[in-house]
Amino acid sequence: MNEADTTARRNLLRRHGLAIAALLLGVAIGALGFGSRGGAPGTPGPAAAGSDQHAHSTAGEQGPQEWTCSMHPQIRQPEPGQCPICGMDLIEVQSGNASSPESGKDRVVLSERAKALMKLRTTTVVRERGAAGELRLLGLIEPNETTLKTVTAWTGGRIDKLHVNTTGQHVAAGQVIATLYSPEVFSAHQDLIVAKRQVERLSGAVESAQTAARHALEAARSRLRLLGVPDNELAQLEEQPRPTTAVKIRSPFGGTVMERIATEGSYIATGAPLFRIANLSSLWLQLDAYETDLPSLKVDQLVRVSVEGLDERFEGKVTFIDPTLDPRKRTAKVRVVVSSKKGKLRPGMFAEAIVEAPEDSDKPAQLVIPASAPLFTGRRALVYVEVPNAEAPTYEPRTVRLGPRMGDSYPVVAGLEEGERVVTRGAFALDADLQIRGGASMMSHADDQAGSTESVTLPATERKKLAPVMEAYLAIQKALAADDLAVAKRSAEKLESSAKRVQLSSPAEAIAIWRKVAPQLRAGASRVGEAQSIEGARSGFESLSGAAVRLLEGLGNPLDQSLSLAFCSMAFGSRGASWLQEGSTIDNAYFGEAMRSCGEIKQSVAPGAALGEPAGPAVEAREHGAH
Repeated sequence: MNEADTTARRNLLRRHGLAIAALLLGVAIGALGFGSRGGAPGTPGPAAAGSDQHAHSTAGEQGPQEWTCSMHPQIRQPEPGQCPICGMDLIEVQSGNASSPESGKDRVVLSERAKALMKLRTTTVVRERGAAGELRLLGLIEPNETTLKTVTAWTGGRIDKLHVNTTGQHVAAGQVIATLYSPEVFSAHQDLIVAKRQVERLSGAVESAQTAARHALEAARSRLRLLGVPDNELAQLEEQPRPTTAVKIRSPFGGTVMERIATEGSYIATGAPLFRIANLSSLWLQLDAYETDLPSLKVDQLVRVSVEGLDERFEGKVTFIDPTLDPRKRTAKVRVVVSSKKGKLRPGMFAEAIVEAPEDSDKPAQLVIPASAPLFTGRRALVYVEVPNAEAPTYEPRTVRLGPRMGDSYPVVAGLEEGERVVTRGAFALDADLQIRGGASMMSHADDQAGSTESVTLPATERKKLAPVMEAYLAIQKALAADDLAVAKRSAEKLESSAKRVQLSSPAEAIAIWRKVAPQLRAGASRVGEAQSIEGARSGFESLSGAAVRLLEGLGNPLDQSLSLAFCSMAFGSRGASWLQEGSTIDNAYFGEAMRSCGEIKQSVAPGAALGEPAGPAVEAREHGAH
């Protein structure tokens, strides 16, 4: 037997071995009581009693049979065969016990023993009034407008020297910031010297002459004061033998130079702005609050502020809530005044504000469920509801709409009623059983796009800054698909360094998204780079792929070529995992050469388009291989 025949036989055995394992798993689940109506494992129930002839007769009464794939429940065929996606043998769809009205493919019926083995827990949906919680908002730190000052020239002339010539430089009140040549000061100084000499000459004259000379001297002094000369310099100017050609310009305010307008050698008019200065010990945090967040915000409310890279927490107070709403983003500006006496906070930083939503007895009671109850598939939330008055423990999936998380619970906007019981422990096991039987599990529906985060259209120059990050990600994906750990680790280091170098300049919404996604990308790349085995690298690649998907959802595809979102339902013990790749031919990074063509293409993302946006006809042509 040559080497090619040996390889073919190994692949055939591997495929049939996995199919047999899947069937054995289904038998084991049936033995635990999934989809059954009671009785000990191995004990025939009422439906199983009788001969094969009776079984065939009841099958005929139940209607035509369907066959599906345990890995791809959307496949339905009227006769047995192989899955057109993965090549696995199809299994018969279990439609439930015909004598039980509560059973069906969209419900899970358990025996009491199976329920006990799963340690299933349920909680009643209740209403709570004015529940307290945390509201997290993202914002940008800006200078406090009330501290902004402009230093102007009190007289016209030519700037001979700037003593403060860089932005960001700290200036003290009364500090000399520039030296100015001013003909007007020269003339006023000359009048001061002449008036001083006249007073000295007329010291022995009649009183009226001395009074007139003193008035002339005081008028010369007042003129110089109006030109910006302080009193402590006037005495020195009076003693000089000849008038000066230079005048010192002092800043009447202290703070940090935010903008330098003046330049050496330029001529300026009286009142021309020279510098803009702000006191950065007090800053503004401008938050974006959605209209659903506004009821939880009030003026004078205390806010905790945290900045990435700083371990210290800051406190601020809400001073203003914009009375108007941005019609495009559906957000309102919320202003928080934050103290930064140590200078750790700086304008331009992104910060997260945590607002403690107080208990409000006047707020209408709302339905709430524990945070452990919902299963999330992207933006869609699903819970399992216990069917009341059933003969055996029966559960059905329910898509719900939830509000922002408030502590350890979620407010229910739609989908549940008070008094219903939801599964808070064991919901994933129920969903796995329902998926195998082809029911409406959480993986059987498209993601709910309602309330999705708005994507931001980036200018081409800004989008190109993200291209090295995505190129490094694709290099990791290709290396893992080829079982090359060394190349994957080197590419992960490149991704991490590329992400650190990205500095988006606009728009503000894109910067906010990047500040959220960048740490996740770096963390995922770090896990891949530090992995000691190919399995560890693939585990880190899963979290890295999640961050890459969020990048494409918010900022779009930065490359000049289309990308594909792929999914393999067998990855990580049939939990399933997604990844991004080039082209429409599956290149599985989670199995490598063992099952490199396992999976399916979920969506294609055109250059510049955001993941989740409609970009023409849906991708129907898919390249698949055998599991």
